Amino acid sequence: MLEFANLPNATEPADALAAVVALRRVADTLERRAVAHALGDGWTWAQIAEALGVSRQAAHKRLAPLVS
Repeated sequence: MLEFANLPNATEPADALAAVVALRRVADTLERRAVAHALGDGWTWAQIAEALGVSRQAAHKRLAPLVS
């Protein structure tokens, strides 16, 4: 797990912004894999949406094309 203290300092914008991009890519990959696994385990889009804190429609619209 990443420790906040180990993240690049925001006073170095190039390093900090590169870290933001990398973290987004990791988060997106983790989300897609978790959703695919949840669907494989029989979860509904409503359950996935609740776990992600979004509406069922939003979760399905954004993620269904990525995991199908």
